[in-house]
Amino acid sequence: MEYKRHNQPGCGGCLLIVIVLVLLTGGAPALLSFFGILFFSGLFIFFLLTAAFWAFSFYVKKRISTYEASQTETHNRFVYLLVNILVKIAQADGHFSKAELTTMLNFFQYSLHYNQDQMYWVKQLIKEARESQADMNSLLTEFRTSFAYEPRLILLELIYQLLYTNETVSQDNLQQVRNIAAFLQIRDYDLRTIEAKYVYKQRHEQASQAQLEVQNYAVLGLEPGADFSIIKKAYRKLSMQYHPDKVGHLGDEFKKVAEEKMKEINAAYSYFKKKNKNI
Repeated sequence: MEYKRHNQPGCGGCLLIVIVLVLLTGGAPALLSFFGILFFSGLFIFFLLTAAFWAFSFYVKKRISTYEASQTETHNRFVYLLVNILVKIAQADGHFSKAELTTMLNFFQYSLHYNQDQMYWVKQLIKEARESQADMNSLLTEFRTSFAYEPRLILLELIYQLLYTNETVSQDNLQQVRNIAAFLQIRDYDLRTIEAKYVYKQRHEQASQAQLEVQNYAVLGLEPGADFSIIKKAYRKLSMQYHPDKVGHLGDEFKKVAEEKMKEINAAYSYFKKKNKNI
């Protein structure tokens, strides 16, 4: 027979012992006084916790309001629609899991480098988006009519970034994002440029020199083997689309997204430019 450790005894009868002692030393009046103390102590703790919760909620709402007031209406609307669209993507299978919430919060915190006030705001937006009855088509329609082509590219870039934080991305997920791109009237070339980069990165995390070349083609939205004149043309086009000044009105965090995209585009072009000189 397997030996089992004996757990420390609980104190289920401690209260009974205290009651008996109170009766023996002070009688019924002392017992009533004892229960009165317990009741009012519990009531005090309840009100204290309620007040603490209210005070924290007030503090958070004040921080959110202050942050929102410090940003432009365009920035706030962009983030609002971004969050709502991301939530609708997560809810496409009929539920919104804790893992999906964590992934989304990590995305804003670590990919967009949001501070505490911004994270309070995003959490509130996510909560409201989960309860919202707005459908995906109405959200995308509003986004398409409210923002120019370049912000729509940034939105698609962010959706792919979030999607590929998962270890595996299903064809259903990819098709859903492609449908969003079509609704936003993203050109096929631009969609391939964005998607190819993330698909390639997931398949080849440790890239060899040959794989690096294919990845650089993907960043520029080109098939391997494209002529340098085509590479130069693609580079110029992407440089204009992702120039940070074109999305600066959306807020610093989205300007940084464009800057990071430009770094990738410049690095890919520099690779082919150097290779062309050595030919």
